[in-house]
Amino acid sequence: MSLSETNNSEMQQKPNYATLADLSIWQLLARQREAMPEREAVVFANRRLTFGELANQVERVAASLFKHGLRKGDMLALLMPNWTEFVVTFYAAARLGAVIVPLNIRYRQNEIEYILRNSESKFLVTCAEFGSYDYIALINRLRPGLPSLEQVIVVGQAAGGPGLLAWESLLHEPVFELPEVEINPKDDLFMLLYTSGTTGLPKGAMLTHYNIAWNSTAIAEALEATSADVILAAVPLFHVFGVTCCATLMSTAGAQLVLMDIYKPEDALQIIQQERITIHHGVPTMFILELNHPNFAHFDLSSLRTGIIAAAPAPAEIIRRIRRDMNCEIASAYGLTETAPDLTITHFDDSDEVRAETVGRAVPGVEIRIVNDDNEELPLGEVGELICRSPGLMKGYFKAADATRAAIDGEGWFSTGDLATLDEAGNVRIVGRKKEMINRGGFKIYPREVEELYYKHPKVQEVAVI
Repeated sequence: MSLSETNNSEMQQKPNYATLADLSIWQLLARQREAMPEREAVVFANRRLTFGELANQVERVAASLFKHGLRKGDMLALLMPNWTEFVVTFYAAARLGAVIVPLNIRYRQNEIEYILRNSESKFLVTCAEFGSYDYIALINRLRPGLPSLEQVIVVGQAAGGPGLLAWESLLHEPVFELPEVEINPKDDLFMLLYTSGTTGLPKGAMLTHYNIAWNSTAIAEALEATSADVILAAVPLFHVFGVTCCATLMSTAGAQLVLMDIYKPEDALQIIQQERITIHHGVPTMFILELNHPNFAHFDLSSLRTGIIAAAPAPAEIIRRIRRDMNCEIASAYGLTETAPDLTITHFDDSDEVRAETVGRAVPGVEIRIVNDDNEELPLGEVGELICRSPGLMKGYFKAADATRAAIDGEGWFSTGDLATLDEAGNVRIVGRKKEMINRGGFKIYPREVEELYYKHPKVQEVAVI
C-alpha cells in the first residue's frame, strides 16, 4: 500500500481503518508525515512536535541507533516515563525492525535485572533519573551481569558517562544513511511485553506489528477517532493500554497526543481544559480521583468526547458518573497484555445498562466463548472462563514454550483466566479472576459483585474484596 494513498482531505475525515491494519508501526507514522506534516503530533510540557518533525526526528535517531549496532530483531529495552523521547524511540525501533521491551518505570533492581537478562536486550534507552531514583547507578550495578547489553543510552545526562551514550548526541551525530528494512507485520515481532500474572516470574508476551496495529485500528473504529482528536496519555506508555490506545492510536487516527509523566488528578483536569482533550483514557482509579477532586466543578471539560476505561474492573457507578458529570461518552473495554489488548468494547449506541454493567461485545474479528473446567461451552448467562481467538493474540511467551502451550490450545484459543458471562446480545460481563473466586461451603462468591454493591454508596471511594 502506498503511504500517500490517503490524501489530505480524506485525512480530516474518518480514515478507512481497514486499510491500515496491515501496515507496520513505522508506516502508520510515515503515512501521517506525508498526509499532514504540519499537524501537531506530540505535546509534552512546553515541547510540541508536528508529525513532520516527529517522523524526521525518529529517522535521525534510528540512523544513529543503526550506526551503533541496532539491527532488525534486536531487543531494545525502554525504561522511561511518558516523555517525548519514549515516543521517538518507540517509532525508531519500529523503523529498524527492532523489538521494543518496555519496562515499568516503578520496577527496581530485581525486576529490571530479570527482564533485561531474560529478553537478552542488546540496547537500553533510559533516563538518568526520575523522581528520586538514580537509574544510571542501577544500570552500572547490573551491567557486569548482563552480557547481552551492548549499549546504554541515557536521556538527561548530556555528557553520557563511562560506557553510556547521551540521548542528545543521537540527534546531532553526522547524518548516516538509513537502510530500508523489510518488515512482515504479521510475522515480525515489534514488542516483548512482560506480564506478571498472579504467580511465578514475569513472562514476555511476543506481539507483532500486526497485533498492535490491528488492535489500534479496532479501537479507532469503535471510538470514531479522527485527526481532529486530542488524546490524553495519562496511562503509562510502557503498559499495553498506553502502547495501543495512545502511542499507536496517535498515528492510526492522525490525532494529537498529550503526554503526562506523573499522574495527578488536578493536573489531568487542567490539561483537559488547556489542551482541549477529546479522548481521555484511564484506569478506574484515575476517574475516581478526578470526579472526587474538590475543584472538579471549576474545570471546563466540555471538549471531552470519549475514551476507554480499562486495565482494572470498572465500577458501574463510576461509569455512570463519568458520562453524567464529565459529559464523556466513555467506553468500557476488556483485554489483556497477551491480546494487545482489547477483546471487547462498549459502543455509543449501547443502553445505559450495557455501558455501565458490561465490557461490551467482541471487537469485530474476535471470537469469544465461555467454558467450564472441562472446556465445554456454557449456556448464556452462566459463569465460566472466557477464552478467545483474536488477530491481536500474541505469538506466544518468549522462551517459554510450556507456558505458551498451557495458554493457547491447538486451535488457537487463548485461556484468559477471567470468569465472565455472555448475554444474548453478545455482551460480556466480567465477574472476576478464576483464581480469586471464593468458595464458601460450595457457594461461589465473586469479589467483583460484592464490590459493585459498595460502589453504589456515595461515601465509598474505593473498595477491594478478597
